[in-house]
Amino acid sequence: MAQVPTGTTIFVASVFASALSFSAASNATECVLTMASTTGLANGDFVEVSSGWGRLNLRAARIKSVVLNTSITLEGIDTTSTNFFPPGSGVGTVRKVSTWQEITLVTAVSSNGGDPITVDYKYLASDVRYKMNDGFNGTDYTLTLDADAISTAGYTALKNLTDVQTNTILRVVTRSGQIQLIPGTVALNESVQMNDGQINTVTAAITGNNRTTRYAS
Repeated sequence: MAQVPTGTTIFVASVFASALSFSAASNATECVLTMASTTGLANGDFVEVSSGWGRLNLRAARIKSVVLNTSITLEGIDTTSTNFFPPGSGVGTVRKVSTWQEITLVTAVSSNGGDPITVDYKYLASDVRYKMNDGFNGTDYTLTLDADAISTAGYTALKNLTDVQTNTILRVVTRSGQIQLIPGTVALNESVQMNDGQINTVTAAITGNNRTTRYAS
């Protein structure tokens, strides 16, 4: 059924555990990472993946299952295509989100990007121009916050992430339990926007590093 944004909660990853290496990544409907150590990892944990596969690199995912000190399975991450995910070249690391900080007093969330990058071309014998897709633009998100959020832990987390410019993950949970994971970097604009008849607000931009990952629950 259709949903409205009322009841949505938003969190940002403020602390990550140390990165753990994986020596292989499978071509499967749900990617399996071969790991000598799964220390600290459990079913349902959220991780950031760094990989030699460009389509997986810096992607955020949820762990579906863990085989102790052997492997983890990334829920919903389809790597079956050997064209997009060449066998043997997907090795890398995972970082578990160890602390999520809720961002409160959010009044609106907007996004832009995600649209196709097009290349125009025309043959000399034709009077018609053609277009073809050549990948996609990254997706950016903007959070609008009540300016009084300055006293909250979520605001502090956004400010700290802006200062250091390290990669993080935004987790958006709807009232029905649907989840979006958005990997990216944060830029908090502390200049207060003032409009007559409206509350004072500030904005935080999240510049996406890879595609958004969605889960139904």
